[in-house]
Amino acid sequence: MRKEFDEEDELKKSTRGKKNNQKMKPFLVYQYLMRHTDENHVIRADDICLAMAETYGIDAERRGIYRDIDEINKAILAFEEGISIKEAAEWIEDDESLKNIIFDKHQKGFCMQQRHYDYTDIQLLVESIYASKYLSEPQAERLIKILCEFVSEFQEKKIRHNAILTDRVKTNNSGVLNNIEKIDAAMSMEDKHTPEKISFKYLKYSISNLNQQVERRHGSRYEVSPYALLINDGNYYLLAYNDYVKDLRTYRVDRMKDVKLLGVEREGKEVFNKINLKNYTQRVFSMFGGEQQVITIQFINPLLDAVVDRFGKKGILYNVIDDKHFSITAPVEISDQFYGWVLGFGNKVKILKPQKVVEGFTEYLNKIRNIYES
Repeated sequence: MRKEFDEEDELKKSTRGKKNNQKMKPFLVYQYLMRHTDENHVIRADDICLAMAETYGIDAERRGIYRDIDEINKAILAFEEGISIKEAAEWIEDDESLKNIIFDKHQKGFCMQQRHYDYTDIQLLVESIYASKYLSEPQAERLIKILCEFVSEFQEKKIRHNAILTDRVKTNNSGVLNNIEKIDAAMSMEDKHTPEKISFKYLKYSISNLNQQVERRHGSRYEVSPYALLINDGNYYLLAYNDYVKDLRTYRVDRMKDVKLLGVEREGKEVFNKINLKNYTQRVFSMFGGEQQVITIQFINPLLDAVVDRFGKKGILYNVIDDKHFSITAPVEISDQFYGWVLGFGNKVKILKPQKVVEGFTEYLNKIRNIYES
C-alpha cells in the first residue's frame, strides 16, 4: 500500500508547476493565426494569450507565444522544403522573409504572411463552386466552408460577398458526388480493372411538382457504357455509348439516380475513339448530339469574340468576307439546339453551306412560324 502512495506522490511532484495541454498550444496558435490574421489584420501576443485561455482553456504567456511562433516557422519551412529543423533555423536566420508568421512592426502584431496559395486562388475556387449547377446547395456550402478554412475570417467575408453574383439554379439531387465516384470506378483501368457498363434511373422535372423530379420511362433503368465525364455550362455530363442507338449520348449526372456497376465489359470503344474529346463541347451544342457536318457560317464582325468563345481557334478556318463580315468553317453536330443558337443572333448570322444544313435551318424556322400561325 505504501508503494502506491509513493507513486502518487512522485506523480504529483512531477506535474507540480506544469501547465496543462502545453503540447497542444503551438498547433492551436498556428490555427488561430490562420483564421484571424492576414496581411491587413494582425494580433498582439497578449491577445493570443487571452484567446488561448478563453477559447481553449490553455494558459499562455507572451514569451511562450514568441517561442511557439518561432518553432512554428521552423516546422513549416522544414516541411515545405524537406529539410531538418536545424537547417530550417539556419535558413530563417539568413533570410527572415522565409517566415510564414511575421511580426508587423507598423501594425505591432503578428500575422500570417505566406501561404501555399493566394487569396485569389481560393476566391476563384469558391466562384467555380457557386457556378456549378450540378452541386446541391448543401454540398456547395460544405465545399466552400472547407475552402474558407484556408483563409482568414476577413478574407472569407470578402470572398462570400463577392462570389454570390446571381441566383444560380442548383440541383436537388444530393447524390451527384456519389454518382461521379461510381462512374469513375466503372471507367477505371487501375489494378487491371476492365471498364464496365453502368445502369441508372434518369430523372426529369414534372410541372405538377417542380421541387421533386420524377423518373423517366416510368422508372425503367438506362444501361450505357461510360467513357468520359464532361463539364459544360456549369453542368456535369456523362458521355456514354448507348447500346440501343449504337452511338454516343450525353447524360446529366445530377439527373442520374441509383447508379450501379453491372460487371459487364463496356461497348462502343470504336465509336468513342473516332471523336476528338478536346473539342467535343465546341461542336456539340447544349450537349445534344446529332449528325456531324462541316459547315460554313457568316457573321458580322462584332460577333468575333462570341464565335471564338464558342468554337475556339484550333482547327477552325476563319475567313474575311468583306469589311463587315467574316466566316468560319467548322465541324458541328447538327441539332435543334444548334439551330436555336444560330437563331439567337437574328439577321447577324447566316449559314452558307452545306445546302442540307441550310434547308434544315429553314425547316426549323418554319416549325416555329407554324406554331404562331396555327
